[in-house]
Amino acid sequence: MQDLPIHAVMPDLLAALRGPGAAVLVAPPGAGKTTAVAPALLGEEWCTGQVILLSPRRVAARAAAERMAALLGERAGETVGYLTRLDSRTSAKTRVLVMTEAIFVNRIVDDPDLAGVSAILFDEAHERHLDSDLGLALALESRGVLREDLRICVMSATIDGARFAGLLGKDIPVVESEGRAFPLEIRWLGSSPDMRIEDATAAAVMTAWRDTAKPGEGEAGGDLLAFLPGVGEIARVQERLAARLPDVPILPLHGQVDPAAQRTAIRRDPQGRRRIVLATAIAETSLTLDGVSVVVDSGLARHAEFDKAAGTTHLVTRRASQASAGQRAGRAARQGPGVAYRLWEEAAHAGRPQFDVPEIASADLAPLVLSLARWGTADPASLAWIDPPPAAAIASARERLVRLDALDGEGRITGRGQALAALSLGPAHAAMVLFGAEHGAADEAARIAMLLQERRLGGRGEDLASRLHRWAGDRAPRAEASRKLASRWAVQAGKLVKARVSADRVPPGILLAAGMPDNIARKRDPSGEHWLSAGGRGFVLDPASPLARSEWIAIGDAQGQAKGARITAALPLEESDIERWLPERIARRQVLRWNEGEQRVEARQERRLDAIVLASGPDPAPDGDAAVDMLVEKAVERLGTWLPADLLARARFAGVAALLPEALAANADLWLRPLLAGRRDLAVPRGQMVEALLGQLDWDSRQALDRAAPREFVSPAGTRHAVDYTGDDAPSVEVRVQALFGLERHPMIGDTPLLLKLTSPAGRPIQATRDLPGFWRGSWADVKKDMKGRYPKHRWPEEPWAEKPSLKTRNAFSRGDS
Repeated sequence: MQDLPIHAVMPDLLAALRGPGAAVLVAPPGAGKTTAVAPALLGEEWCTGQVILLSPRRVAARAAAERMAALLGERAGETVGYLTRLDSRTSAKTRVLVMTEAIFVNRIVDDPDLAGVSAILFDEAHERHLDSDLGLALALESRGVLREDLRICVMSATIDGARFAGLLGKDIPVVESEGRAFPLEIRWLGSSPDMRIEDATAAAVMTAWRDTAKPGEGEAGGDLLAFLPGVGEIARVQERLAARLPDVPILPLHGQVDPAAQRTAIRRDPQGRRRIVLATAIAETSLTLDGVSVVVDSGLARHAEFDKAAGTTHLVTRRASQASAGQRAGRAARQGPGVAYRLWEEAAHAGRPQFDVPEIASADLAPLVLSLARWGTADPASLAWIDPPPAAAIASARERLVRLDALDGEGRITGRGQALAALSLGPAHAAMVLFGAEHGAADEAARIAMLLQERRLGGRGEDLASRLHRWAGDRAPRAEASRKLASRWAVQAGKLVKARVSADRVPPGILLAAGMPDNIARKRDPSGEHWLSAGGRGFVLDPASPLARSEWIAIGDAQGQAKGARITAALPLEESDIERWLPERIARRQVLRWNEGEQRVEARQERRLDAIVLASGPDPAPDGDAAVDMLVEKAVERLGTWLPADLLARARFAGVAALLPEALAANADLWLRPLLAGRRDLAVPRGQMVEALLGQLDWDSRQALDRAAPREFVSPAGTRHAVDYTGDDAPSVEVRVQALFGLERHPMIGDTPLLLKLTSPAGRPIQATRDLPGFWRGSWADVKKDMKGRYPKHRWPEEPWAEKPSLKTRNAFSRGDS
């Protein structure tokens, strides 16, 4: 057995698993934790069953199992086996079983006792995949309630050991391995904002290739590993390098590469040639690529994020975190001295995020919520999490699961939900396959689900029908394995539901829509570029796509933000097919709309597919209570401008709280609903409105209002004038000056002088005053001189305060006085 750094701390780790039964192992890349720990447990007295080693990726799981089997002189599938979605090697002899985290979640939910399992090892826990966090939470609950003898070990190179140890339990030890320290040189190439990432990376690879070639005759440097964000960038860099280095093996390494090609990329070249491996983040951890001593890091990583608004998971390219960059650079120094080239500036490195965002904070949580419901836990907070799932994401997931009939209104799993969970697919894809099985189309539904999960299977393009056709003719190992797995899903689904007899074939678009009903979409414009989904979200499609000719489509995948996410996978639909195969999705609704222009409620009847209106017409018998509700809402929104301004101003001046807008809004049901009953608009006659408002006051309050803010001012001449409480100069009154003759004291409203807006006999403004005695003895002389010339028939006395008030002309007044 190869001597590895991990062996130095193995006694401490074994002691921890014998004692507390749990441990955290922190070991740097190359220490040997992935391949050495699991076999070492087999000799322990407590280890009578299997040891499960969880790996974040299929490639890493298979490579780890094959490496451990080789160290035992066996083939994978004997003492050491692996279990992934598209490939597995296991037998009755298997004691160490390497599996992906998603498969483990399904297994523990199916069998919480984990019968026949002695230990679970969570490898590369720092990557914080959703299934890893969920699997750990379930394993800890199983250990606490059902399996106290179950051993759990969390392993990684970069995690916060103390934080994980606290999650595992009290006094759980953190075992740290120093690892093998080979020299590592970092070379900073800087960024080139004007260059495409594939051009910059290809140039960096050429630089590194030349710089690290050994000068001796016939001698070459180590293999080169370059990290790129995705499959497309890898293909373009491979094309560029192949033209410059025609005799050099240039090998892609990502999840879509066939297992045989993945093995070729991991191992040294059999002819001894120096190689270039172009990889995604799949090569950051777990995998040891033999012979690599040079790393080129583009500095970018692609992450899947679920957009709750759009209901789709899209890929986002971001700067790789500091921890990720450290893992990548460490690939160069796992087997000897190495050098890493980084396509960014050293000064900018500290500005990168320290760690990647955990998946639980950004992923679609519907699978997690369904798994927890099946587990029997409605409240995720009852489990142990490093980071608890966000409440908003949980609520969104529950809502979508209820729409799929997977959960009831209380969040409990339904019979349909049990069937969905049994398929080991995401809830939406499982619903698709179950619907297909019910209508004799399980195989086709399963293949559509597979295409949505395995990117580039069947080629590229948003038209899933074309991809299905191309996949059917593809005889590559990956295509064959995918077809076999889809067939297994179809067979399993057929056992879970009862097929209905139908002479007609279910359209493929309906199969997709059955699992993703919110993503049924209708064209918004003739070009087919803009679409509206049943979930109410907008999507965009390349107008050159064959799908753009369809009136309806079912969207399987989209990339980009919720507002205008780009459709990347879809199937055509017909409205008649939706009505036939998915009638439960179509509803008749009475809809009330507010016509802002006419200030009225409009009632219509609609046939709707959620946010999409199929047909609409006037509603002859709308819900009267609902109409009043809308009128009350609109009236409350505009109380300050809709109610009689003079009455509100009087109430404000008098301090009558019951007639203030805030109080009226709070009591709207008491006075406003009766006022608006039977109406469709807000054109309430003023008299009715005033009566309703004053009806809010008792007798004493109405008397107090009239005393504190009288509606009228009665002049000495007996004329009546409305008092204005609305202006900035309130209270005020407009009155002809002759009506005030004989008035020595200024009129008051409470403690406030009434602003007198004096007018001429023709009603034209003369002057405004809050000091009538001062006016009489001051500016009246000038007013009199001016007015006497204009209105000679009227009285303009020297001492108006001593005159009798009257609006009569001078002659008429004299006759009446005599």
